[in-house]
Amino acid sequence: MIIAIDGTSAAGKGTLARRLQEFFDYAYLDTGALYRAVGKRVLDRGQDPSDESAAKQAAYELAPEMMLQLQNDPSIRTEVCGSAASKVSAIPAVRQALFDFQRNFALHPVKEDGTPAKGAILDGRDIGTVVCPDAQVKLFLSASAEVRAKRRLKELQEKGICVIYEDVLNDVKKRDERDSSRATAPLKPAEDALILDTSDLTVDDVFARAIEFINQKANI
Repeated sequence: MIIAIDGTSAAGKGTLARRLQEFFDYAYLDTGALYRAVGKRVLDRGQDPSDESAAKQAAYELAPEMMLQLQNDPSIRTEVCGSAASKVSAIPAVRQALFDFQRNFALHPVKEDGTPAKGAILDGRDIGTVVCPDAQVKLFLSASAEVRAKRRLKELQEKGICVIYEDVLNDVKKRDERDSSRATAPLKPAEDALILDTSDLTVDDVFARAIEFINQKANI
């Protein structure tokens, strides 16, 4: 079983993916963490995340065995790294560098402890449309920019990071524009995806609807 979860930033993809991982005991890959890691690597070198050459080099330097651990690294979860990730992900060469790993993980899922899993859960921006178009289950999460900005603001404040709501909202909107307008693998729901607007849904609501959809697909 492959479960592909796509959607906009701060729509709840990671939260849902983690709950599904625990429920089904599947392997989980946060593909956004891969792009965040590339973005951070470029920034740490004092380079521009929009620079194709710099981003491509950083992407190819990430060894596959490092990638599962990177999704748990808190240093890549900053707003700066998020913005850099959106920029490097718009570069075709970077996407190609990370595509093979994502596809291999989906077909041969392995848990973080190294044991094989009966299924894979991947969340990102183009899992259901590009990386795993043959996934049995495709989910697409979205929410209004205002709601997502408030969620992100709360998350950052809980981490002790001082930010202004207007700045977070502006960053969310810019990221949406980059993700949806890029030439390679633009953000959009797969034709057979369940689309969930999480603006007015609780975490439990989203999880319940996802489980219902997955069970329907499993019984086909």
